[in-house]
Formats: sequence, structure tokens, C-alpha cells
Amino acid sequence: MSENDDVPFNRNFSLTPGVVEQVRPGVRRILCNNPSPFTFTGTVSYIVGSGKVAIIDPGPDDEAHAAALLDAVRGETVTHILVTHTHRDHSPNTARIKAATGATVYAEGPHRASRQRYENDEIRSESGADREFKPDVQVRDGDTIEGSGWALQAVTTAGHTANHTAFAWRERKTLFAGDHVMGWSTSIVAPPDGSMPDYMASLEKLTARTEDLYFSGHGPEILDARRYVSFLIRHRQAREASILHRLAKGEADIPTLVRAIYIGIDPRLTGAAGYSVLAHLEDLVARGIVATEGDPVIGGMYRMAAAS
Repeated sequence: MSENDDVPFNRNFSLTPGVVEQVRPGVRRILCNNPSPFTFTGTVSYIVGSGKVAIIDPGPDDEAHAAALLDAVRGETVTHILVTHTHRDHSPNTARIKAATGATVYAEGPHRASRQRYENDEIRSESGADREFKPDVQVRDGDTIEGSGWALQAVTTAGHTANHTAFAWRERKTLFAGDHVMGWSTSIVAPPDGSMPDYMASLEKLTARTEDLYFSGHGPEILDARRYVSFLIRHRQAREASILHRLAKGEADIPTLVRAIYIGIDPRLTGAAGYSVLAHLEDLVARGIVATEGDPVIGGMYRMAAAS
């Protein structure tokens, strides 16, 4: 799930839904037919290995996509199912694939809010949370999941969701990045699921790794990925600077900030942009740079904090 931004994205992605494509040795991908302003052309599921394979992100509750995945591995054994995070465009099809294959499901854990105060919040993310999902095996940062001819290391990347995890095929210097890093757009970081400090820390974490080819949950692969991640960090810093520039002119609510910052935004993404601004404001309030009454909320008024 993503927001549209004025940055140099790569939207050249002609994969046909339901058709398996081998993109690298040992890596196949299949596109689900669930396009939207948030999912681009749809969710991409990956098949890793040959003979005994892993499926990464089985996708939404979509019988046709499950059938396409199972058809792609006909004659092979699915031993592992890996899930990057629990938005409803990524994890619900896990149940179908597990029922058909008996594979073991690996993920960081069930869905949860990014902050304790959000635990009982009824706000939902744009793509929706899959609250039914529970992995068979909960993975921790650095855990290695091994299969036949491949090994994937769990890289916890909180920010888009609290339980977001990428998977690194270290031998190939390849990262299955889920929605944390995408080439077609920036990732939405929207409370209650998202946390801007966590997201920025996870981006910094990736710059210290060696993987330079990323396969994302939506859109094409990312080449020269570490350089691209550094660009995303600068882009988020510029977004924060834009918020502060507007607040320096006077108190404002989030719709006012969105109008000032997101010039020419697709109207369908205005709500998501507002929650991304809220994520920045949460961070700025916590750091004492911005002030508001009570907790930062979507309907709040925001101003520069008084200088001490």
C-alpha cells in the first residue's frame, strides 16, 4: 500500500496477473489481479527455489490468485510460506495455500498496533488489517529460514506495520522487501499500523546491509537498492521539513498541511496522505518540536512548540 509522491518512481511493470514469470534463477513471481491506488497493479507473490519451494506473501483473499500460485508449483512441494506483514492485500490467502500444501507459515507475528495507545483504536488502515492471521513459527530479527537450495534471513523492518519483516537471500544479495521499500511509490506510514520513527530506523538499518536487489510487494524490482533507500530517507526528511515550514507560518490542521504539501495528489489518496502527515506529527510532537492538545490525532490542531 502506497502514496503517490513527486519522486522518480519506476512504474514500468507489465506483468500480467496470474502468469508466472521467472525473474532471476530461483525466483519466480505472480501478480494478483487487485489493482488500486494503494496496490499499484496488484500484489506480487514470490516463489523461491525449485522442487521444494517457499511462497512469499500469498496475497489477498483471492481464489484465482491462489489457484495461479498452486498451478505455478505443480509437481513441486511447497515447504514454507513466508509473510512480510498482515495487511489484507498480503496475508489472507495464506490459509488457502497452507490448506492445499501443508506448508509451515513463518512471520514476525499477528497484527498489532504501532503504539500501545492504539491497541483498542477502531481506525483501520487503507488496505485493512488481517487480524485472523497467526503464523506457525514466529521469526525474530536475524533468524534464518532454510529450504532446499535456499536460505532466507528475517530482517525486521517495522514502520509500515509493527510486524513488517523483509527476507534476505544473502547469498544472492537479494531482499524480499514487502511494502517497506517499493520502486513505484513511497510506502504509506499511517497510524495506528505505522510508526514514522520505526520506519526511518528500518530504512537506516537497510543501508548497512549488503543486499542491492529488492523484490517488493508491489511493482518492479529495485536495482541499486541501497542508493534508493538513501534517497527515500532524504525524501522523508524533506517531507518533515515541509511540515515544519508550513507550521512556522501558523497553527494548522492536517487537511491544511496536506493541501500545502501534496500538490496535485490523486484525490483518492488524500486520506492516506493525512495519516502519513499524522505519523510525522506524532514523531515531531514526541521530539518536542511540534505541539498539540493531548495526543496527536487526525483531527487535531498543530503548532510549533514554544522555544525553551
